[in-house]
Amino acid sequence: MASSSHGVFDELEDDTFDQHFDQYFDQMFDHVLNDFGDQQEERRRRKKRVYIERNHEAGNIRLWNDYFSETPTYPDNLFRRRFRMNKSLFMKIVDRLSNEMEFFQQKQDGLGRLGLSTLQKCTAAIRVLAYGHAADGVDEFLRLGASTTLSCLENFVDGIISLFGEEYLRRPTPADLQRLLDGFPGMIGSIYCQYSRGSGKPTIVLEAVASYDLWIWHAFFGPPCTLNDINVLDRSPVFDDIIKVQAPQVTYSVNGREYHLAYYLTDGIYPKWATFIQSIPISQGPKAVLFAQHQKAVRKDVERAFGVLQARFAIVKNPALFWDIVKTGKIMRACIILHNMIVEDERDGYTQYDVSEFYQEHNGSSHVDLTYSTDTPTNIANMKGVRTRIRDRQMHQQLKADLVEHIWRKFGRDEDNN
Repeated sequence: MASSSHGVFDELEDDTFDQHFDQYFDQMFDHVLNDFGDQQEERRRRKKRVYIERNHEAGNIRLWNDYFSETPTYPDNLFRRRFRMNKSLFMKIVDRLSNEMEFFQQKQDGLGRLGLSTLQKCTAAIRVLAYGHAADGVDEFLRLGASTTLSCLENFVDGIISLFGEEYLRRPTPADLQRLLDGFPGMIGSIYCQYSRGSGKPTIVLEAVASYDLWIWHAFFGPPCTLNDINVLDRSPVFDDIIKVQAPQVTYSVNGREYHLAYYLTDGIYPKWATFIQSIPISQGPKAVLFAQHQKAVRKDVERAFGVLQARFAIVKNPALFWDIVKTGKIMRACIILHNMIVEDERDGYTQYDVSEFYQEHNGSSHVDLTYSTDTPTNIANMKGVRTRIRDRQMHQQLKADLVEHIWRKFGRDEDNN
């Protein structure tokens, strides 16, 4: 009897526990569910954006009437200042992008309304590159939001690199080298590293080679500002084509002596290699003084190129719009390609001195082998030999001495008359 009453009591106790547990579980589940619902509602309320009717068609009509109609509001000189290039060049870029990149083709939405035009997208990207302002800085004029402007910028940069990079950021061809060699004897450009933000501010280094017409032939972008010019040179591919025996053969004579390696003009930090010619820091004697003057005058070409690049595209010197180093590098490459396109379009107005004054007495003293094959297979022995020639200090000293004599023979008489 006692055992049966004890069993009934245990069953009642279990049922009571189960009821209390079920009630507690239901309450906790409802509480958690309500909290989750409140959080979702708050999240939806917080993320809700106000729709802005920007009237893209009105923005396109305004842009067309201002710059692209038969009787535009603003003349060509203001177009050149605000777009950084002539209208014909800008329309060439617009045509290529609209024909070969789907993003820049004008589309219709579900209601049949026209979206942003190619001109609006390209103008937004150019304005951000040129003025370096925030992404929503073109909203009032072009009717583009910040996210759309950044999308236009990224696609514009990708399009410029893919469509024009091969032509306008190329290595010098034999014909290019022949034209460059007709200037300062044996020199094919000036090399320099630019630290755009100044001391004390983080930046990324750009190593570039530029010629007298401000064309940038080589651009190596990416090393941090903690590296100096020598460290950047160690990482740079500037001599890769020569080391791999894939560069055209060059022959020129200075002071009656023949040379087969072209060189760059540099400042004093670069090593004394056969491919670098520095100025004479402490010039003693009229010959050394005259050579230093001409070397510094011609070497300023690359600094002029950097100055024009930064003045033309403020995004190069302003704080970066993207944290992504790859996107920042693409923007730099695109700006250099656009710079070279503008240089080609306006080259006649860039040369600050007459290169013919450096011509040698005998025609044909500088020669590039146009039939030389750049597909020659390479091997380690050849690469080591070329690397040794590039770093030959004795050849550097001999070439520099011959250049001093050449400059004196060409211009020393003028100095004597003065």
